[in-house]
Amino acid sequence: MTMTRAQRSRFWFYLIVSVVGLVTAWVFNGLAVMAGATSGDYLDAWFTSSLDWVLSLDLLVVALAGSAFILLEGRRLGMRYLWAYILASGLTAFAFTFPLFLAMRERALARTSAEITETAA
Repeated sequence: MTMTRAQRSRFWFYLIVSVVGLVTAWVFNGLAVMAGATSGDYLDAWFTSSLDWVLSLDLLVVALAGSAFILLEGRRLGMRYLWAYILASGLTAFAFTFPLFLAMRERALARTSAEITETAA
């Protein structure tokens, strides 16, 4: 499978964003744990003020739409283990798994393009 320069650039961009999402989740969750946060503290922090509600619901709606996109687009492209991206987002962060999916999607698109080119030749 050969990726075009644009596909390779998008792949690496999404992969770098994914790593940044994972590292920020680790760092800030680690800081919260070190400060003695409990699961109740997390829920309180998400839904304490009106601003917290806006940001929390915004993230939840984006995660819902992104999860639907992962399932629908992934199935369309014949990608496997789509459930793992959604499961991992609950264990790590959607800021990690969604860009990771987008990177893997670029690989699947390149593979699909290569297959179309081979059958046309």
